[in-house]
Amino acid sequence: MIKSAIHTCFLLCVLAALTVSMKPVLEIPEADITNGLVHAHLYLPDAENGYYRGTRFDWSGVVASLDYKGHTYHGKWFDTYNPTTHDAIMGPVEEFEPLGFSDAKAGDSFVKIGVGNLTKPDEKPYSSYKTYEIANPGTWKLKKTKNQVQYSHTLSNTNYGYEYQKTLALTKGKPELVITHSLKNTGSRTIETMVYNHNFFVIDQQPAGPDYAVTLPLKNLSAEGGKGVGDLVTLQGNQLVYLRDIGKREQAYFPNLTAGKPVAYQLTVGNTKTGATVNVTGDREIAKLVFWSSSTTVCPEPYINLNVAPGKTFSWQIAYEYSIK
Repeated sequence: MIKSAIHTCFLLCVLAALTVSMKPVLEIPEADITNGLVHAHLYLPDAENGYYRGTRFDWSGVVASLDYKGHTYHGKWFDTYNPTTHDAIMGPVEEFEPLGFSDAKAGDSFVKIGVGNLTKPDEKPYSSYKTYEIANPGTWKLKKTKNQVQYSHTLSNTNYGYEYQKTLALTKGKPELVITHSLKNTGSRTIETMVYNHNFFVIDQQPAGPDYAVTLPLKNLSAEGGKGVGDLVTLQGNQLVYLRDIGKREQAYFPNLTAGKPVAYQLTVGNTKTGATVNVTGDREIAKLVFWSSSTTVCPEPYINLNVAPGKTFSWQIAYEYSIK
């Protein structure tokens, strides 16, 4: 009897283990696009299974990798991953400043474009580095072809509703990625905010240091409030120069390189050791230019202003042209 009971118990345990192992593994939605020259691997937005479900960055346009002629331009730059970690994200990703946060009371909702309606937990100031509860992620729709992915995000909100469309397209016959955006205001209040692209360049997995060359759109750059100036990085005309490799726990930071002066949307980041270079241009002026770098990524962050009246649509475009020098 005892042996029989033990045998039965063993069989039940094996069956339970097999049942657990047979449960379907949740797959992260993803897509590959190519124009024959450039290949990009993208993670797609999804409220349940998406690679990125944080509340800082726009969920669309996460570029896990992008390569041209055997060289790579984006990739994983962080050590620890969790889908809701605010910056566990890759590629030329964007963040919008929040809408309606200051007017909302604790428990009410505010809006982050590309994320949804978020809950304000208390009366503390907004922080990009805090993860907020998502009250309504809105509705995502996707259209994919061989060389592009079009994202559409719709959010119903009385004050700040919107229809946001973003397309990542690889240009035919050219080593170029073009990101086009349009934002239609379907709410009752004007959408007045800023959006920036964090970029997160990781060129050929090279560490951030003197092998990187960064050219910015203004000669007289401002180092005011900078971090690591004279030790990690310095400014020379319109160049940002690394003085040495950045250590694992170090950061270089410039909060406002153009001192609030609008400038043309044009910058270049390259690695002189591998020759891989990217030239970035936009069709709107840069309102503010921030620069941040850890030991693993180089990030010029151009901001543009958005002012969209109810019923109106605002559009903008950013182009990334890749080359090997």
